[in-house]
Amino acid sequence: MAQNMMLYWGSGSPPCWRVMIALEEKMLQGYKHKLLSFEKNEHKCEEVKALNPRAQVPTFKHGDIVVNESFAACLYLESAFKSQGTRLIPDDPTEQAFVYQRVFETNNLQQKMYEVAFYEHYVPEGERHESVLKRNKESLVAELKLWDGYLEKMGKGSYLAGKSFTMADVVCFPVIAYFPRLHCPREHCPRLMEYYEMLKDRPSIKASWPPHWLEKPEGPDMLKNL
Repeated sequence: MAQNMMLYWGSGSPPCWRVMIALEEKMLQGYKHKLLSFEKNEHKCEEVKALNPRAQVPTFKHGDIVVNESFAACLYLESAFKSQGTRLIPDDPTEQAFVYQRVFETNNLQQKMYEVAFYEHYVPEGERHESVLKRNKESLVAELKLWDGYLEKMGKGSYLAGKSFTMADVVCFPVIAYFPRLHCPREHCPRLMEYYEMLKDRPSIKASWPPHWLEKPEGPDMLKNL
């Protein structure tokens, strides 16, 4: 089954990483894949554009089915292989709602992290303002405090949506992994860092760990002065 799948991806991309974690959790090892370089703009190649007009990764194909948005690809894999591997979406509607809430809240955390860590990348030099970066940092600290509160309320050893590993963890862990890598002060998110330590050696996460992170475990200190 997995041999009929193709994933185009980039190392360190949270959207790509979450799809790879989902594939591992659903026991779909052996899928075809192609690692593309962001620095060389390989994700904008014709091979990708033929499947994804946005020329973005992840670009995922299963047989004749193409699913390009990472949340959609993860949810597709859970639906198509519901009885295989880890159950990522519970049956109970109340539990489902909680998982979906955390899944889509991940967008907030990811965007606020990008706005601080990659501010100089996305904003041209002449348009940068210290006051804007300061506001971005304050917003990110508040977001981290919110997520820390979620874990605090659920108790030690909890996953993002309860006592079981779910789609919320698949989707959000790749974002959370950036905080220790970019030297975010632990005092801003002690519970998230406990959660990170709990999950970083999970087989699906280790198997899909970004290759360039393995080569260079220490990332730049973009969040050091948060």
